[in-house]
Amino acid sequence: MKSNFHQKRMNKIRWGILGTGTIAHKFASDLKRVENAELVAAGSRSLQSAEVFCGEFNIPLSFGSYEALAACDEIDIVYIATPNNLHHPNTLLCLNHGKAVLCEKPFALNAGQASEMIGLAHRKNVFLMDALWTKFLPHYQKMIEMVSSGELGEIKMVRANFGFQANPEPDSRLLNPELGGGSLMDIGIYNVFTALDILGKPDEISVSINPAGQGIDEQCAVVFKYHNGAMASLFSSISANLETEVEICGTLGRLKLTAPFYDPTSVLEYDADEKKTVIQTEKEEGLGYQYEAHHATGCLLKGSTESTVVPHDYSILLMQTLDRIRNLAGIVFPDE
Repeated sequence: MKSNFHQKRMNKIRWGILGTGTIAHKFASDLKRVENAELVAAGSRSLQSAEVFCGEFNIPLSFGSYEALAACDEIDIVYIATPNNLHHPNTLLCLNHGKAVLCEKPFALNAGQASEMIGLAHRKNVFLMDALWTKFLPHYQKMIEMVSSGELGEIKMVRANFGFQANPEPDSRLLNPELGGGSLMDIGIYNVFTALDILGKPDEISVSINPAGQGIDEQCAVVFKYHNGAMASLFSSISANLETEVEICGTLGRLKLTAPFYDPTSVLEYDADEKKTVIQTEKEEGLGYQYEAHHATGCLLKGSTESTVVPHDYSILLMQTLDRIRNLAGIVFPDE
């Protein structure tokens, strides 16, 4: 499907969304808050689903297949919002059509897939970014600043929890290994990249899981150990409602990202010298996805092919770390 309704303007980046599920709705809602961004198309495996989605957000172009959206000449960048197992093939599809890509987490099912995606983006010379939206939120950026400045001293311990009670139905996406389900890949990934941001690549990893009925993890407990004595305790669950927060303990102070730590509503609680300070960062209206969308839009306007916040090397490190965890836990997806 093509249309001449719109000509590309140099100061506008034209977005398409692949997939019309929950995360696509959230992203579309926030994209309208991004200056120089315009949502022009959405695609689904069902034309009816695409048309309903486009009607909800007043999007001019709807497509009944992923291939048709990827081939559309009036799109500059595609946000991949499909299930986990489709991130790799959908990204390759869009890159092969010369489209820039912002791919929802997890970036891929494993590091091999991630390397293939990044390699193709390099060959095509187009922008590709892992959509780790929390890394762009003001409170998270402030946390990185405080850790990097040494304000907390030497970091000794990181504790991160993320858990909720998922739909127990057997066809639930979260419980389906064919869709790359399980607690680790869906929500435990937040814990993992937070620990990587604070402490870096772990020297040792230990893992214990509670398997779900279909061979994936219902609950996952991970410990990172470092040669300097630092540790990270990371727990994810899709069977229990946890206090979803992060605590960072250093020799000079303790910092907590309040629940839910991945969301813009989180605030920072800093304990040092027997005094607690609550740090509230400035926030925009919206769900928080506009921050990563603004960054990606800016990268395209500058002609960049890689994010400075989530560079390709970081995406590979994250996927390699998840691979190490899954190998220890015995989690293998059918598509692998």
